[in-house]
Amino acid sequence: MKLLFVALLGLFAIPLSWMGNFTEAQKQAKITHKQILINFSGSDWCGPCIRLRKEILESESFEQYAAANLLLVRADFPRQKKNQLPKEQIKLNESLAEVYNKDGKFPFTVLVDENGKVLKSWDGFPDESPQAFVSEIDKLKK
Repeated sequence: MKLLFVALLGLFAIPLSWMGNFTEAQKQAKITHKQILINFSGSDWCGPCIRLRKEILESESFEQYAAANLLLVRADFPRQKKNQLPKEQIKLNESLAEVYNKDGKFPFTVLVDENGKVLKSWDGFPDESPQAFVSEIDKLKK
């Protein structure tokens, strides 16, 4: 019975929503007082970026924590033509990188407060479990 309940919960789980507009995320953060996690990714060419997404950012423990505590922004920089983003999104991603990822590192993940102040950053793949990653973020909660 317990297994059935867990399976049914999975069917109705709402996937996390990653935003593409930091300004909109920041407006929401000021209302909700949540922190913003920004993930700079090369989704179709960067192996560590793909690994980060699959092993940590799509893990059950991260998704549960993030749904309740974070606003998520993804700044993706795909290279393949078939994955190209709309010009408006490219501009948003580039503008965000000018502020938070000046060196163009991938993957690069930044935790900021509602005012955009950097609380922590991860350069490359965080070599830790999803639970440890969540624990680091949780320690920085106000």
